[in-house]
Amino acid sequence: MLALLCSAAACSGAQAGDTSRTDTAAMPDMRGMTMGGDTASETDAGVTAAMSRAMPAMSLHMTMTPPRAPAPGDSARAAQIRATLGTAIAKYRDVNVALAQGYTPFLPNVPQDVYHFTKRGNGIRAAFAFDAARPTSLLYKKTAAGYELVGAMYTAPYRSSLDELNARVPLSIYRWHVHTNLCIPPRGAPGAWRATQNGKPLFGPKGTIATKAACDAAGGTFLPHLFGWMVHVMTVPQPGEAGAD
Repeated sequence: MLALLCSAAACSGAQAGDTSRTDTAAMPDMRGMTMGGDTASETDAGVTAAMSRAMPAMSLHMTMTPPRAPAPGDSARAAQIRATLGTAIAKYRDVNVALAQGYTPFLPNVPQDVYHFTKRGNGIRAAFAFDAARPTSLLYKKTAAGYELVGAMYTAPYRSSLDELNARVPLSIYRWHVHTNLCIPPRGAPGAWRATQNGKPLFGPKGTIATKAACDAAGGTFLPHLFGWMVHVMTVPQPGEAGAD
């Protein structure tokens, strides 16, 4: 079965409301962010670098789909997704092949646990339909020899209902997540990313600020949500990773 970078056991994020449809407010997709190591904005850089290290402890800033009772065929459907994905991305073990085919690294010069190589066209397609063979992003870890392919990320629009997410990847086995309630430091103050209070960070995905009122008081910019729904599918077992069924 698939193993999620952020599995139910590994992430203690708040659950999405158990409704038939998620909030329909507009949400920026990954394709709206500037790609590349030299052209990304200061805000993009700070958010991404922090997120890459924060996922296991993002209870204030991650909303996850609620658990769902297994339905007939869920396990077989999940296994088929992994089989399709594994075949489709095998060629990208050579990162040069990924680059040649349009996967662009996001902030490659910013230290991260996992690097996202995103293909904008796949992200656009994912806004309309799910294709297990066309993940929005490839996930790599840096090694002494270069990049090691460890998985992929699927995306879906923020407006997607739980049933629509379930139709893509069974919610009884995998829980999608979305980044929420983020406070971004004042523009022009990069050092604010390291600001702390009582030994805890104030801003970003690990920050203690999780409301608009508190963010306004700190001079930051409040983001109710960032990007759309995401699922990280790890094709290479990760140390200490809690896998799904």
